[in-house]
Formats: sequence, C-alpha cells, structure tokens
Amino acid sequence: MPLNRKLRYGMVGGGPGAFIGAVHRKAAALDGEIELVAGAFSSDPEKSRQMGAMLHLDPRRVYRSYEEMVEKEAALPPEERIDFVSIVTPNHLHYPIAKAFIEAGFHVVCDKPMTTTLEEAEDLCRLVARHNVLFALTHNYSGYPMVKQARAMVQEGLLGEIRKIVVEYPQGWLATPLEQTGQKQAAWRTDPKLAGAGALGDIGSHAEHLARYITGLELDRLCADITTFVPGRKVEDDANLLVHYQNGARGILYASQVSVGEENNLRIRVYGTKASLEWHQEEPNYLYVRYPDRPEEVYKRGNEYLAPAARRASRLPSGHPEAFIEAFANIYLNFARTLKARLAGEKPDPLDLDFPTVQDGARGVHFILTALESGRRRAWVNARYTPPGA
Repeated sequence: MPLNRKLRYGMVGGGPGAFIGAVHRKAAALDGEIELVAGAFSSDPEKSRQMGAMLHLDPRRVYRSYEEMVEKEAALPPEERIDFVSIVTPNHLHYPIAKAFIEAGFHVVCDKPMTTTLEEAEDLCRLVARHNVLFALTHNYSGYPMVKQARAMVQEGLLGEIRKIVVEYPQGWLATPLEQTGQKQAAWRTDPKLAGAGALGDIGSHAEHLARYITGLELDRLCADITTFVPGRKVEDDANLLVHYQNGARGILYASQVSVGEENNLRIRVYGTKASLEWHQEEPNYLYVRYPDRPEEVYKRGNEYLAPAARRASRLPSGHPEAFIEAFANIYLNFARTLKARLAGEKPDPLDLDFPTVQDGARGVHFILTALESGRRRAWVNARYTPPGA
C-alpha cells in the first residue's frame, strides 16, 4: 500500500542569517509531501534554539549539535523519528554529518559540493551502498523543466551526435574583497578550510553537472586556467576550462565570481550534427532550438508538447513563470516519492528516480580537484572518473 503520511525530515545547518537553508525549507515544503520536524541549525546551540523557535518546532527536537541529533533521533520509535536529513552547512561539514546519519540508517539530502576531498566522496559512495540508504545531491538546476526537456531531446537523438558544449556561469558578487567586510556568505565561501575550492566548487560544479545531465557525456581531458583576481583572497575566483569529452566532443566551461554586473547568469549551449539548443538560468522557462535549414524553435514550460519529465516538473499552466524554488522542489519531490515507494515496499516511478545521487557528488568533487590540479600544472590532465558503485 502507498505510504499514507508526509515524510519527516530534519535539517543540519540553515540557522539565522543562512541563505541556502531557507531555500531548502521552502522547496521541501512546496508540494505538501514533506514536513520539517527536527534540526540542529547552528554550531551555536543558542542560535539553533532560536531557529527552531522561529520555525515553531517542538523544542525537544531542536538539538545542540548534529551528533546529539543523530543519537536522539535514532532512539525514537520508527513512527516518530525523521525519515531523512537535509544537510545545508558549509562544505567542510558535509562529510562528517552525512557519514554519521548514513551509519545510523537515515537517508540523506545534501547540498553541493558533496565533500572537499575525493577520499571523503568515495567513502560516502561506499557507505550509501553498505547501509542501503537513498542519497540526493541538490544540483538544483537539473530540476528546471526546460533543462529536462533539453535532456530528453538529446536522449532522443534530435540534436544528432554532440560535437560541442559551451557552459558558462558568471557572477559578480565577489569582484571586491567582500569577505573582509564580515559578510557571512562571502566569508565562508572564500575560506579554503570551510569551502575547499572557490568559484569552481561554488558554481563551476553546477556548470559541469548541468552539461553532464543534459548531454550524458563524461569528461575525458581538460585544461584549466585558474586565477585569483582579488588581492588577498585564498581561493580561485575565476576559472576557464577547455574540455574534451569521451565521445570526442569539445567543450568550453567557465565559472567566474568577479564578472562585474553579472548576477547568476548560468547558460548552456549544446551543438550537435543536426541541431543545437540553448538555455539560460535567468530566463529558465524557455528553451531555444536551432536548425541549419529552418527557423529557430522556442519551447515553453507548461505545454503538453514537452517530454514527460519536463511536463511532470511543472506545477502551473503555460504562461505562469516557475523558477528557482520550484526547481529545487523537484529534487526534493523526486527524492521523497522514491523514498515513499521504498518505505511502502513498492517500485518507484522511473521519473521519480531523476535526481542527482551520491555518485554525481563524487564526480563533481573529482571534477573540481582535477581542474585545480590542471590549473596548478598549467597542463592538460586526465579527467576520466568512475565513482564507487556507479
């Protein structure tokens, strides 16, 4: 029988002043299938208590640390404890938190990048397999309906053989030493001990995953030009890559957080032997497809002519814009429905399995570290990788 209740989840991180935690909470709540019941929202117990009070949670389920949360949630009866945890902390904490919850038998949703080292990423792959838990990584741009449409068109062969991929992710918010002003988001994202990498980890990983998600192509070799423009900054703030894919396609990927005037201008173009496509994150409800012998086509979100995955990822009729929160929500919804099917002893709908996994996380970490290595060596490097369990 179908699971006749909401899924219960807890959150680690996302306390007062955090950005991404609030996004996760809104996304998880959007479809009414998931309920926040517990959390350890800050490394400061008082801030965690304050956040729990703001969210109207039972004070007994608001914890002083993630370690306490694991211990006490695992001790609760199955009908009360959380079904999964959402991890929205700075990057360096993803691994120990995920490891602790996985070993206690909890399912996991984790923000990206999954870890700061490849050893940690591969350990999580093995732990997920050993403990038979679900793991979703929130590469939220794969949740957009028109990104799913682009993927379906590539899979159907409508573009022909893929020859070239151009993916770019420029931002301008770190064009000055914002971290020196005390701005919280800038401070931890530019601290190598907390973030691991800079622009590559924060947004370059999104660009790489978007290209792989749409085309299905794996990396072969890459050559990276890595730069830190802002004096005194300890991580890269600009990265420009030439990429070779395993099918022989060529690619250009750049991620920059010092591109003055840019906000969040993720954009991808994919060129095949028959046609090409283009998608912009800042205008996400449109997909442009171009041919050599007929007019350009514009596909719009919410229409019946779209692929099943694209139609399913839309909540509103055509002409009613959907965007960032809804794309995030699609990751949570597919994960939740897959988990509900598992808990009910049923097979999930194949469309529900469409969310980034722990193996995607390991691929992303490998990409970041490989690009950084190439930048240090100023050379082409081998970028092939198969994560454990893939």
